[in-house]
Amino acid sequence: MYKFFVRPILFQFDPESIHHFTFALVRFIHKIPGLAFLLRKAYKVSHPSLEKELFGITFKNPVGLAAGFDKDAKLFNELNNFGFGFIEIGTLTPKPQEGNPKKRLFRLKADQAIINRMGFNNGGVTSAVERLKHNKGVLVGGNIGKNKVTPNEEAIEDYKQCFHALCSYVDYFVVNVSSPNTPNLRELQDKEPLTKLLQVLKDENALLTNPKPILLKIAPDLSNDQLLDIITIVKDTKIDGVIATNTTISREGLTSEHKTEMGGLSGKPLSSRSTEVIRFLAEKSNKAFPIIGVGGIHSVHDALEKLDAGADLIQLYTGFIYEGPILVKRINKALVNRYLASKKG
Repeated sequence: MYKFFVRPILFQFDPESIHHFTFALVRFIHKIPGLAFLLRKAYKVSHPSLEKELFGITFKNPVGLAAGFDKDAKLFNELNNFGFGFIEIGTLTPKPQEGNPKKRLFRLKADQAIINRMGFNNGGVTSAVERLKHNKGVLVGGNIGKNKVTPNEEAIEDYKQCFHALCSYVDYFVVNVSSPNTPNLRELQDKEPLTKLLQVLKDENALLTNPKPILLKIAPDLSNDQLLDIITIVKDTKIDGVIATNTTISREGLTSEHKTEMGGLSGKPLSSRSTEVIRFLAEKSNKAFPIIGVGGIHSVHDALEKLDAGADLIQLYTGFIYEGPILVKRINKALVNRYLASKKG
């Protein structure tokens, strides 16, 4: 129903405008008595085989919503009813910022992709915390970054500020140094500054009564040598895992009219590269740390491919927009069926 009736209508309008409209619509339908229950009934799949324990957290199923969809933690309670095992909010920055000038979000329909150059547009971490105080049992990850005006030399303070503001309200942290839409941000992926940043956050975390897992989100555009550096950094700093991958600056093989727009590309064209990065990290590290796989998951096959390559959990973003919430259900049902088939065999 979504792909054939709802999506064609939504795709007639500006992507950013329709994103806000959809948020308002989802919020509205959740005010109708009984609708939240019906959504959970329609989309949630429960089975012991879906549960996964990683870094001290039990995930009810391995399919999460990636950061960027609910940047400001405005809809995480409602989105959880579409069958997700966890919701990642952000990227959040210490101070509110408008992000880059519009138009900054583009659909590439022929490629089943999106290009965005949003630029960490968000209302600031403090306002998000107020909404997170009303969490109704949703497992939430907090994706954190730096403000655009903060020079890289002072970036650590921005990450620390977000970390301390969120530490009582999220279940895990994601350090985002891989967005292509904040000037010079990706320079923080270099070995020396990244090691320093992660070590500072680990040290701050150790002082907490209830420390939280810290993960690193990396770009798909890193070379094999840079990926080997990432493995070394994860081991040296003892952070809890990696999210692979963020959006790409590559435009290889695109056919849509917006293919030359600046920004990060997500969706189907990213699928193979993201899986390559997951497999490389898993094999070269001898699966030394958990990996959350994200990038181009538009089908059950895409999801299983990521998990078989070494991902422990997966996240959707563009695939959720193109395929709708039924994709979450299909993936979880396929995983249950595969488990049951393995038991019979």
